[in-house]
Amino acid sequence: MPVGPGEVEWLHPTTALGLVWDPSMAEVPSFGSIVQELMERALRGPLPPGAQGAILSALASDVEVVHHCGLSPGRLPVLVENNPTVATEVLLRLVASPVMGDYLTALVRMDLSLHSMEVVSRLTTQVELPPEFVHAFIANCIVSCENVSDRYMQNRLVRLVCVFLQNLIQNKIFNVHDLFTEVQSFCIEFSRIREAAGLFRLLKTLE
Repeated sequence: MPVGPGEVEWLHPTTALGLVWDPSMAEVPSFGSIVQELMERALRGPLPPGAQGAILSALASDVEVVHHCGLSPGRLPVLVENNPTVATEVLLRLVASPVMGDYLTALVRMDLSLHSMEVVSRLTTQVELPPEFVHAFIANCIVSCENVSDRYMQNRLVRLVCVFLQNLIQNKIFNVHDLFTEVQSFCIEFSRIREAAGLFRLLKTLE
């Protein structure tokens, strides 16, 4: 019978219908996948306190999770800039790993910043880092200051580097005599800056 205007046509499907079960429904995410997701968020931007606490707890609870969190030496600079505390904790758990050297190289090669110095400073207070890494990082600090063309930004970076170097010297993180000439020349070059003059005076007490 034809369907008239305003009437509803009943459908009678000829294809047999069956139920399809999705095995992923109600599946609980694995611990590793949760950490990887948190790491991806940490690489995209600063984590809120709750998420940062979650990833730090995960790193502390399982010594193997750091090897499966999705971080690589090439991605370390981004993590350092976005979440320096997380970066520090990751590196602390990689100290005994064969890949630690690659991560330290990435630290030396990345653009110098407050956060990169913060990460290195925290590391030096908790573990003994290879002297060649410390020397290379300090050399990069000096060169980075010299290469900044903007006077305001240069002055700011020099101040940060001077405070960083003073902390390393006072905590006896490295033998200052190994880089005495380089650091002294740096202080003289930027003697117009108060922190550089203070670092120079500290060097003189160690001669």
